Order: sequence, then structure tokens, then C-alpha cells
Amino acid sequence: MSNQLFDAYFTAPAMREIFSDRGRLQGMLDFEAALARAEAGAGLVPHTAVSAIETACKAERYDVRALADAIAIAGNSAIPLVKALGKVVASGVPEAERYVHLGATSQDAMDSGLVLQLRDALALIDRDLGKLADTLARQALQHADTPLVGRTWLQHATPVTLGMKLAGVLGALTRHRQRLKELRPRLLVLQFGGASGSLAALGSKALPVAEALAAQLKLSLPEQPWHTQRDRLVEFAAVLGLVAGSLGKFGRDVSLLMQTEAGELFEPGAPGKGGSSTMPHKRNPVGAAVLIGAATRVPGLVSTLFAAMPQEHERSLGLWHAEWETLPEICCLVSGALRQAQLIAEGMEVDTARMRRNLDLTQGLVLAEAVSIVLAQRLGRERAHDLLEQCCQRAVAEGRHLRAVLGDEPQVSAELSADELDRLLDPAHYLGQARVWVARAVAEHQRFTA
Repeated sequence: MSNQLFDAYFTAPAMREIFSDRGRLQGMLDFEAALARAEAGAGLVPHTAVSAIETACKAERYDVRALADAIAIAGNSAIPLVKALGKVVASGVPEAERYVHLGATSQDAMDSGLVLQLRDALALIDRDLGKLADTLARQALQHADTPLVGRTWLQHATPVTLGMKLAGVLGALTRHRQRLKELRPRLLVLQFGGASGSLAALGSKALPVAEALAAQLKLSLPEQPWHTQRDRLVEFAAVLGLVAGSLGKFGRDVSLLMQTEAGELFEPGAPGKGGSSTMPHKRNPVGAAVLIGAATRVPGLVSTLFAAMPQEHERSLGLWHAEWETLPEICCLVSGALRQAQLIAEGMEVDTARMRRNLDLTQGLVLAEAVSIVLAQRLGRERAHDLLEQCCQRAVAEGRHLRAVLGDEPQVSAELSADELDRLLDPAHYLGQARVWVARAVAEHQRFTA
């Protein structure tokens, strides 16, 4: 059962539906129906039984509460579900019951059902990543020349642009989309090995049935069953961990830019959004909180899957069980973060005037490097650096703008004209390759999307 109080905040409804109780049951039932069809094609199941089994493979026909109680005794979800399926089939076509789950094992149904869910989850995540990337590309281009303070170690550094910051997130998302595309064929594979992975129960029909079953489910047939080789699932989880981390970085920067002391960029406003129970003036970064929260929670869940990899022999005790809720929860958290990131990206409110004021907050100090670089070509690097450092200290001590201090310094005025100083201390003239970085990130996004 989903957590109804928090699901709307942390999880996208479409993802929660994929991993709902009904979604889990339907994944296993789709496996069972496809298995019957595949075995009928191999002559192991009469076609009359297939129809009865398919008719019974509808999740809404089963009592989730009763199955949950039975799982507590059986140890997994497939055992009571297969029993219930057999009873439903027998109630309609008694002789068809003997062909239910023929030659399969519980983990075949559960893992293959999970892969079917993951296929839907992957499509949803890829769609949302693409939509967010499109939005970030558009915003990055729009703000390619919007200057703001660059911050290193949380201190004012040199100017950057908002477009450059957004392009950094865009580049990360493009790489994650590439990773998901690359792992897709490794992830979307059938699990079908029978009791110990050899499919001995199906004799000479084993491989033909496996091939037909994979085709029925539109999955690839791996080189062998992977009951205790969990690298495919862990790889997917690890990439989702990367996605969560990049979204968390985006959320962290947005929240810092929303701080009262900065006030440069804001999440889109809405009635009642981001308020406080006691302080009417508050505008909290509630969307960014979801991104940061997911980035905080997902790594621990990913580590659980890594810890569950050394599974015993041909079927694991406990380690496999540790996966059941972990991977779905990762998918749900990432989906919620993507939804909130999209809302932030498409509706962000940018205060360019405040950005300019903050650039001037240190009265020209953020452009000291620009002056030092030019002076170094005329006075030498060390002498220019020492001179600028002294001028900066004097500006701070006297509460004066660096431009005024530099203009009064004979060693500087002897080398740089007033116009040169004005230009060097204009943030718009010290943005380096920011526009190029934006163009390159957008081009990479467009190449991948094409």
C-alpha cells in the first residue's frame, strides 16, 4: 500500500501505479499467461487450457489482502498467487489447472514480472528526462548571457551565467539518458530457469519454450537464467542513483539561490505553495526539497541492492527478499524528483536585477581576477597578483569600490586607462566561454534526442 500522506509529494502517480499491488500482480500474471501460450506453441499445453489461463490472469480477480497474508507464510508473492490462479482456472476449466505455471519457479514469475514493470518505469523515466532536458535546453539558451555571481566554497568567485549553470544540469541529464539507453538491452530480459536454473522439467522443449516466452513478453532471452546474478537490476538502480544525485544538485542550487540573502531565482509560485504554518512571509523551496530528499534517500537504497548481490548458490535467502521493495522505491523517488524538477525548470522566476546587485555586493572584488590577468601581461604574474591583492584589501578596509581604489593606484593607472578599467570591471565582459558551454550542451542534447 502506498503512503497516501506523502506519495503526492515524493512520487509521480504514474510510477506509483506501475509499482502498486495491482501492478505487481499483473506483471506476474502476464508472465503466467505468456508461459501458457509459449508452452502451447511447443505442444506442452492444449490450446483449450490457454484461454482459461489467460482469462484468469487479471489482477482485479484476486484479493490483495488475502495474498498478503499468505505471503507471510509462503515467503514470496508468487507461491500464493499461483495457487490462487490455479483455483480460478479450475473453477472455469478444471482440466486446465494442471498446466498453470508448468516448469517455472516462483522467482521466474516474480523477476520476469518485475522486468515488465521496469520496462514501463524505464519508459516513464526516459520520457520525463527528455521533457526536463528540453525545458533546461530552452532556459539555458534564454539565459545564456544572464550574469550572476559564481560561487566557490559558498563564497563569491567570478561571474558565470544562469544559462551555464542550467547547461551543466542538462549535460548530466543527457549522459544519464545515454546510460539508460545503453543498459536497456541488458535489463529487459526474461527470467526463466525453473527450480534450479536448468529448466530440466521441460526436457528438450526447454529452449523452444524459453524463446517463445521471451518473444511473447517482448523481452530478450539472456544467455542463461539469472536467479542469483543481480547485476542487471543493480546497474539500473545505480544509474537511477546518478539521476537522483544530479537532480539533487539542481535542487540544492535552486534552494541556495532562493535564500533571502541571494534572492536571485525562485521556484514558480502558487497559492499556498512554500508557506509556513507560523510565518506568513515565507516562500520555501518545496520542490527543491523533494529533489534533495530523493538524492539523500536513493544512495542508501542503491547500497542495499549492492549489498544484496552476493546471493547464495542458485536461489538466495534474504538477499533476494531485500530487493523487493527497494528497487521500486528508487523508481518512485526518482519519478517524484523528475516531476518536481520539471515544475521548477519550466516556471522558474529569475530576478536579473537582484543578480546584478549581488554581483556588485563586494564592490568590484569579483572582477579582481580580470584586472590581474591583464596586468600580469604587463607587470608579471606575481607582481600583478600582489598589487591586486593589496588593492582589494584596501577597498575592503576603506569600504570603497575596487574601481575607485584601482583608479587611485599609480601602478595600475600607469598601465590601464579609465575605459580599460571600466570594461574589466563589467561582469558582462568576463563571462569567458559560458555561451559556448551552453551551445555545446544543447547541441549534445539535440544530437541524442534526434
